[in-house]
Amino acid sequence: MRVQEKTKYLESLLDLEVMIRELEALSRNLWWSWNPDAQEIFAELSRLVWNSSRHNAVAVLGSVSKAELKSRLMDKDFAARTREVLVAFRQYLTPERTWCSAYAAPFLKKPIAYFCAEFALHESLPIYCGGLGVLAGDHAKSASDLGVPFIGITLFYRQGYFEQLISRGGWQEEHYPSLDRDNLPLEPVLDKQGKPLLLWVEFSQSRIWFQAWRLRVGRADIYLLDTEVSQNDSAYRGLASRVYGGDMTTRIGQEMVMGIGGVRLLQALGVSPAVFHLNEGHSAFLILELLRQQLDSGADPGEAERRVRDRCVFTTHTPVAAGHDRFSPELMEYAFAGYRSLLGMEAQQFLGYGRTRADDPKESFCMTVLALKMSRGANGVSQLHGQVSREMWKGLLESPTYRGSSIGHITNGVHMLGWMSRPARRFWKRHLGPEWEARLMYPDLWRVISDEEAISDEEVWALRYQLRRQLIEFVRRHVPDTFPGSGTERARAFETLLSPDALTIGFARRFATYKRAPLIFSDLRRMAELVNDSERPVQLIFAGKAHPQDVQGKEFIKRILEISKRSEYLGKVVFLENYDMNVARRMISGADLWLNTPRRPLEASGTSGQKVSVHGGLNLSVLDGWWREGYDGTNGWAIGADEHPADEAAQDRADLESLYRTLSRSIVPLFYERDSRGIPRGWIARIRRAMQTLIPRYNTDRMVTEYVTRYYLPRK
Repeated sequence: MRVQEKTKYLESLLDLEVMIRELEALSRNLWWSWNPDAQEIFAELSRLVWNSSRHNAVAVLGSVSKAELKSRLMDKDFAARTREVLVAFRQYLTPERTWCSAYAAPFLKKPIAYFCAEFALHESLPIYCGGLGVLAGDHAKSASDLGVPFIGITLFYRQGYFEQLISRGGWQEEHYPSLDRDNLPLEPVLDKQGKPLLLWVEFSQSRIWFQAWRLRVGRADIYLLDTEVSQNDSAYRGLASRVYGGDMTTRIGQEMVMGIGGVRLLQALGVSPAVFHLNEGHSAFLILELLRQQLDSGADPGEAERRVRDRCVFTTHTPVAAGHDRFSPELMEYAFAGYRSLLGMEAQQFLGYGRTRADDPKESFCMTVLALKMSRGANGVSQLHGQVSREMWKGLLESPTYRGSSIGHITNGVHMLGWMSRPARRFWKRHLGPEWEARLMYPDLWRVISDEEAISDEEVWALRYQLRRQLIEFVRRHVPDTFPGSGTERARAFETLLSPDALTIGFARRFATYKRAPLIFSDLRRMAELVNDSERPVQLIFAGKAHPQDVQGKEFIKRILEISKRSEYLGKVVFLENYDMNVARRMISGADLWLNTPRRPLEASGTSGQKVSVHGGLNLSVLDGWWREGYDGTNGWAIGADEHPADEAAQDRADLESLYRTLSRSIVPLFYERDSRGIPRGWIARIRRAMQTLIPRYNTDRMVTEYVTRYYLPRK
């Protein structure tokens, strides 16, 4: 925004009606979710609604009458801060220059179409399950920050994933409350007559109708496809009600709507993407729709395939063969009975697109195979995961008839601004200068952290104490009813629940069994000694959800809850109920040490540990996923060696011994080694090293620029 435009806009905001309209527009753009000043404006209007709605700006404005809002804006201080936020928002939407305009100008004309089964954008919009959604949401936010035109396609899950409740017996229970669409920042996509645009996909011998909702995320747009329309019968209306819900027929229906329906929506909107990015295989049916369009235009099959392949890139996230979507030939024939005729293909030719051995009539149809065969570029999400993926699909990649891409890698990152706590943001704004938010991926920005005159140990330690205190008080307010005791006994327990002075370990993620959440408690006596050391205590905070059908994952949660109630662990081990983005944000900012114990090499990348460094937290992790690349011996700690024995029991034993040894001999002593001023100089030196080496590398600004330059830009 130029100076004259800014001045004119500021003058317009002197009119309260204009300011209210602009505030309403802001509430319907999730840019506010990574701007703390904007969040504070909405929170001040109604703390009660802000907290009860999971920090939902639309819900807050909906609870405040126009008369009240006008009156509040008559307060000079509040109005001035509101104008400042609105100007920042307008400047963000109308930049003079962006990274994309400088380094990838071809994408200013055509967007990236990014298909993903889930997007984790904010806790008030729970249409996500786990890491895949977090990655997609952070990708969208960084694309917006960088000025890369971005359109996301996903489904509108009216009941989301699930809300987690823990029974008094310690068992996870799932509840599926429906989202209130009127209190979400969604705009209906309308046709030329001003009515909801209705489209369909062929499913079996019938149609599945859907409408679409537009969600603004900064400068990016995400479209949510919704099957809850009157044109559908009851079976199809609820098709997209839950993330990864239902049986395989539901799954294939969801993926047809997202993939085929997503392409049809873009066509109806008049959007011709430069690239279709398939984030995991769930959306791979979009390839079939692109192929159909090329065949309809008169291209022969070989040329049609070449054209489609040249427009698609694919990211795989799953290092286990069983984790890739596969559909039986019978289900494929049932679901595509009407659609296949549009392609003019015989059944075996059609099914061959998703088979490693195209002519094997018994082989199931694999979405990853379809994506690999028909994409010009493919990647895993860390260096090790790229290696694992190439080995997993070796038979396909080395086939003489294979025309798709090899599998490279781009290591995942996180949207730092979206995950950064307010105290941390104030800290960095004070030390990095006014333009720091646009330069997160540049290492030179972070050199200041090594300058003890610019940033003292005392300042770093003060930040750590503030963040640890905030986490502990959050836990004390939100600990579930399963905490033992009653009356005076329970009240006393809450007063002593966790200590702001103790080394605080955080573990928060999906409770998939390979992540081995209870590993640290494999030797209860040894762990109790660490937890109960009167001079050097350790405390642990856990959070996470198990998939509704994952009984062993639920057993892991139950075991940790049972341990937290034992006398030797009471008040020192806590499990937080109903893990979401808000809980994650609190934990990654307040934990001194972030624990990650996957069974290598099953952690494709992982991103939770990437969020701690900007808050002064350190990682203790198996050398899997991103940490295998990020760890340099001085910026955190490793569990185990850079290898993984084939025998799982042997790996568990080796990792457990390494975990206990590293904690007791290295981590705990370093944390509690203080000078005369009470400052752990050695610990802070490691914090500085982590900040300098990890923050500029493991963020989605860097990640998105790599996708643009290595995968999105046309091949020469």
